[in-house]
Amino acid sequence: MMSELLKYILTHEEAFRRNRLPSLYSDFTPQKKTNPDGYAVNVAAWEHALNRAAKRGYTSSRGVRVRSGSTISAESGAPLKRKKTDHLILRTDESLLRDLESPEWGRPAALGTVFDEAVRKNSMIPLPIYKTTAGLLQKKSQWKLIDPGVLSPWNVMSWGARQLKGFVVGSDSDSAPKLQVQELVLIENLQEAADLAVKKATGGKSSKLDLIYSREMFVEEFAAILNEATELSDADFDVLLLYLSRDSSAIAYDGKVTSLKAKIAELTASAKTALANKNRISALSAVRSRKMAEKNLQDRTTTLIQLDEVYSKIEQAADQVEMVRIMKSSTGVLRSLHTQIGGAERVEDIVEELREEMAKVDEVGSVMNEAGPVIDEGEIDDELAAMETSEREALVESRLAELDSVKQASDEASRRARAAEDADSALADNIIDRLSNMSVEDRPMQAN
Repeated sequence: MMSELLKYILTHEEAFRRNRLPSLYSDFTPQKKTNPDGYAVNVAAWEHALNRAAKRGYTSSRGVRVRSGSTISAESGAPLKRKKTDHLILRTDESLLRDLESPEWGRPAALGTVFDEAVRKNSMIPLPIYKTTAGLLQKKSQWKLIDPGVLSPWNVMSWGARQLKGFVVGSDSDSAPKLQVQELVLIENLQEAADLAVKKATGGKSSKLDLIYSREMFVEEFAAILNEATELSDADFDVLLLYLSRDSSAIAYDGKVTSLKAKIAELTASAKTALANKNRISALSAVRSRKMAEKNLQDRTTTLIQLDEVYSKIEQAADQVEMVRIMKSSTGVLRSLHTQIGGAERVEDIVEELREEMAKVDEVGSVMNEAGPVIDEGEIDDELAAMETSEREALVESRLAELDSVKQASDEASRRARAAEDADSALADNIIDRLSNMSVEDRPMQAN
């Protein structure tokens, strides 16, 4: 049965076309000398595929858990359950080989070579090395130049063991090195998650106080920063916070409060274990230590709250200073404008002068009107009366013409009516005369 990891790679990775699978699953390590281009293409294909699969949460082999996230389903309206798994760390072990095993081509034979090259160019870094080596991503040199003095004894022994096993970076073996069980930090995914977190944290924040997070708040806010369907694991957040604080200097983080909380939980568990074993002295000691840790945590929390208040006051005072500065600048601008105007008295003088000039305009208009031609008002009245008389006469003539036309129409109708009556009377007289002149012989015979 094909794993979800392999299904994702075969579905979404263009480099994993069917005709390319024989080459990708073969031991292509000798091609580094015989076919460098083909070797580089195969290494890049596997590295890119594993990075993208990890970004989507398909590569984790450690114990994962599923919890209800804040994302809401568009169909049911219920909270979606998101898987909490590794996105920034890749564990290379037997389970990874098993997940990548193809029913047709078996397991990838050169996967050790892929990780060898990734470690060589710092695109993947062993987790213990990354945690203990500051400024590692800024170095352009190879792993062989890392100062062993900055490494923990465990790391030095680990690398020594790998050298003895032939898994030394830069090994010229003609066959792929054996896949070692280790955890590799995926630098590409780490940098992308960090960039997205910084953009989300700084975008739209109105106050610097909004940029203060506890670890719990940070985890809740940026859990799904790479993929909405899955959440970063606790190990992912350890690496992400280390990168943001140490390598990119994007945040200030010490983790002390979280350490105190972990210590309190540990002491509580120790006290319960001691009580279960009827060891009262150990239980009292654990409870006493827990109380001290709780007091320390409370003091630090109180101090943080006080610092928040002080910072808020500083921010408020800075806003007030800025406001006063703007008001002072505005006062100077208004003073300059008032100086240009000349004050209220100057405005009154200008208004009075304007009124005088407007009065002069009216006076000039009156003089010009007086200088116009003189018209006899009596002549105007006589001409108007003559026009009215003419209009009345025209109206009377129009009405008389209408009356004549109506009278003519009425006379014509009367004439036609009389003519019709005369015709009817003549017809009746003619019928009566014909009936009176008929003889007996002309009448029809009656039947015997």
